[in-house]
Amino acid sequence: MVYHWQSANVKISGVDDMVLLSKITEDHIVENLKKRYMDDWIFSYIGPVLVSVNPFKQMPYFTEKEINQYQGAAQYENPPHIYALADNMYRNMLIDTENQCVIISGESGAGKTVAAKYIMNYISKVSGGGPTVQHVKDVILESNPLLEAFGNAKTVRNNNSSRFGKYVEIQFDRGGQPSGGKISNFLLEKSRVVALNSMERGFHIFYQLCAGATDTMKSDLALTQPDYFYYLSQSSCYKVEGTHDAHDFQETLQAMKIIGLPAQEQDDIFRIVAGVLHLGNVMFHESGNYANISDPQMVAYPAALLEIDPELLATKLVSRVMDGKWGRQTDRIEVTLGLEQANYTKDALAKALFARLFDYLVNRVNKAMETRTDGLTVGILDIYGFEIFQQNGFEQFCINYVNEKLQQIFIELTLKAEQEEYVQEGIRWVPIDYFNNQIVCDLIEEKRPPGVFAILNDVCATMHAVTSTADSDFQKKLSNAVIKNHHYQPSPEGFIIHHYAGMVSYNVEGFCDRNRDVLFPDLIKLMQGSSNTFIRNLFPDDTEKQNARPTTAGSKISKQANELVVALMKCTPHYIRCIKPNETKKARDWEESRVRHQVEYLGLKENIRVRRAGFAYRRIFQKFLQRYAILSEDTWPTWRGEAKEGIQRIMHSAHMSGDQYQLGKSKVFIKAPESLFQLEELRERKFDGYARILQRAFRKYFARRQRQKQREEAASIVHGKKQRRKYSLNRAFNGDYIGLDHKPELLSIVGRREKVEFCETVPKYDRRFQTTKRDLFVTTHRVLLIGREKIKKGPKKGLTVPIIKRDIPYKDIFRVSVSTRQDDFVIIHVRNTYDTVFESIFKTELLTTLNKKYKVVTGQDLTLHFSDSLEFVVKKEGWGGGGTRDLRFVSGPSALPLLKSNGKILTIAIQDGLPSTTRMKLFKNITIMFN
Repeated sequence: MVYHWQSANVKISGVDDMVLLSKITEDHIVENLKKRYMDDWIFSYIGPVLVSVNPFKQMPYFTEKEINQYQGAAQYENPPHIYALADNMYRNMLIDTENQCVIISGESGAGKTVAAKYIMNYISKVSGGGPTVQHVKDVILESNPLLEAFGNAKTVRNNNSSRFGKYVEIQFDRGGQPSGGKISNFLLEKSRVVALNSMERGFHIFYQLCAGATDTMKSDLALTQPDYFYYLSQSSCYKVEGTHDAHDFQETLQAMKIIGLPAQEQDDIFRIVAGVLHLGNVMFHESGNYANISDPQMVAYPAALLEIDPELLATKLVSRVMDGKWGRQTDRIEVTLGLEQANYTKDALAKALFARLFDYLVNRVNKAMETRTDGLTVGILDIYGFEIFQQNGFEQFCINYVNEKLQQIFIELTLKAEQEEYVQEGIRWVPIDYFNNQIVCDLIEEKRPPGVFAILNDVCATMHAVTSTADSDFQKKLSNAVIKNHHYQPSPEGFIIHHYAGMVSYNVEGFCDRNRDVLFPDLIKLMQGSSNTFIRNLFPDDTEKQNARPTTAGSKISKQANELVVALMKCTPHYIRCIKPNETKKARDWEESRVRHQVEYLGLKENIRVRRAGFAYRRIFQKFLQRYAILSEDTWPTWRGEAKEGIQRIMHSAHMSGDQYQLGKSKVFIKAPESLFQLEELRERKFDGYARILQRAFRKYFARRQRQKQREEAASIVHGKKQRRKYSLNRAFNGDYIGLDHKPELLSIVGRREKVEFCETVPKYDRRFQTTKRDLFVTTHRVLLIGREKIKKGPKKGLTVPIIKRDIPYKDIFRVSVSTRQDDFVIIHVRNTYDTVFESIFKTELLTTLNKKYKVVTGQDLTLHFSDSLEFVVKKEGWGGGGTRDLRFVSGPSALPLLKSNGKILTIAIQDGLPSTTRMKLFKNITIMFN
């Protein structure tokens, strides 16, 4: 484990990067993950790949502190974290001007959706920007609760399972600020609207609306408890542990507001949601082989909410118009439906309403963050995880197919393509075997010879109505066509596919109906007749156009999956492999066999082996030269010789040994991440040197006017209240009295998002009036006191490193006290805790800077208290109480303070200084020289 100076006391838990494991076996991988998981370290690396284990609880390391810690830091500097991967994506996009994407994979309940949220939140925090940019960020972040409400549900394996896939692309301008975005959604599980398995729920929005709607809304939408609605009562599961539907409904409303949905549009959306629920309560009974509505009054509710004629709705639920051909003539015949067909028709309408509403919401989110300018993108793929249930139907088949495609990308880019690239470039390499799941993808999607989708589409093309024999026909044709494929085997209920993640048995019942995904023209026309414009616009279909072979659901998902693969392959990919440690959904519960299975099918062992033998970084010669030419005087500013020779001179200047890199035919390959970070640090130092030259010139130009203004402001703060020291009256303000240019470790611990306004090394007083040296920082949002500690464990044991001893946000400061004499004592009083006492030679500048920053953050002036008798609260230590201490200031014989402690009182005797009304001299026409 590589230690970062900020994490000196971090407990060692296995190895951070599993490339460093002593033995590469599934046993050792699982054991390492378990050690870290039990010590609450859920992240590990395999080189650049992040492995994340779902903790099933809130972890403490996703705060502003961690965002500051990981921003701009090299991967090896900190413990593994999703913020490190997010920062790497963002910086690579800006440095290489290439689009980036992250593929988050794993089975259902492994934590993929949460991982996607953390990435979006991190990028939002570090990418800066003004009000327009903030609006784009707000839309991106608030799209999560909105789309989760309408697209997520509780399953037996996951309380917040994504029942759709989404690919979020965040677009950035050349300065790295978000300028827009786009969400692509895939395969919403529409069947969940009308059918639920035991212990599962429908989409969250149904329960949110029932729990969170106002009394007026409940009255207008005829809402009651979820168990009243047939569609929700099938599973007898209405509440989810840890989920508060009423509270979540308020978040959904807030999200709607932020993306720009007006109140009337929101009302229309909820009318449709309620209308779908009431539509499910329309029941049928059979009479003479035909379906009849059991209670005609139940039709009134959905008809009123959808603003359609109730009689027409009742008619279209039990009958439909069909086109009959006799020679060249076409006749339209009204056919009365049977019981099974009527239920199918009702469910088809309910599914269509909800699915089109969901697509509309995605489009509205996209419209809210639409941009016409070109830019770079970061793509985040959050898609349904691999699923193996007791009963697996058409939806599970499609979901698992998409996961096969994503696994194929991972294999192509991390195992297959990487090894092929080494061979092409002439790099010394020993091939590593791995399972290539392309054969499974072909089994599902191939057209010649036909795969599962092609055979299913062929069977559906011959269906003219709802028929129970279609599924069995499909089962027979499938077995005849693909029986020789080793990854297929027949089963009594359907068929079995040997997926990369394991064997899955599929029940073919409903495969054909769900694949056809047909909404009859009668129902489209019915909805086009609604008096509600919003509902009419959801059905823009041209019902007069005859389509001999409508697009099936299988064809759509196959097309979308392949388009997604093409989009991802155009980006620089990053990977998060999510692991679900148990089925109980409880923290610290570890099921060894379950984790081992995931480690095997995710190919982590092969990934480690390839990474261990391979190269962490590769770039074409020209790009490498452009980035690192500044490291050698021979190559900077222009290199006109052979690219290989130029790179070798750069490596020589960087003291890079030959075993750390290889030159291929067109690319340079660097072995270890540390070597790359070494190049980056050297490059940064070079540019920092040039930047400092420019900064000095800038400071010389503006210093005199700026410092004169600051000194005038400072003088007014203490004027008439505190005696002045003679030598400090006309002193120029500098701000930095530590020399931060030469102490980057201090800047890093302060954080990249905090600008240092003032810093000084001060003696800090404790409860016994003993002093300790501290580095005092006044930054953008807080006062920091930094001390030193020795590392107690690990490879850097005994090394002294800086550490934050006290962090005081401005909002927690209620007063600052000083005496009326010329001494340097300052007390910072902090709400509800102990105070901080220290001496500052540059107290006037400190008070001025502190007052200015305090006012920016709180909107109020800092309260300054002047008295020669000051009281402060001390820190409670051990069994001793906290209590207070006093500082007493008296006249003394010397300009240097004489200190005398007596119990809880410290007396400071100091000579009188210049009168408190003394003003600084204003110098004109002089030049201030800077070294």
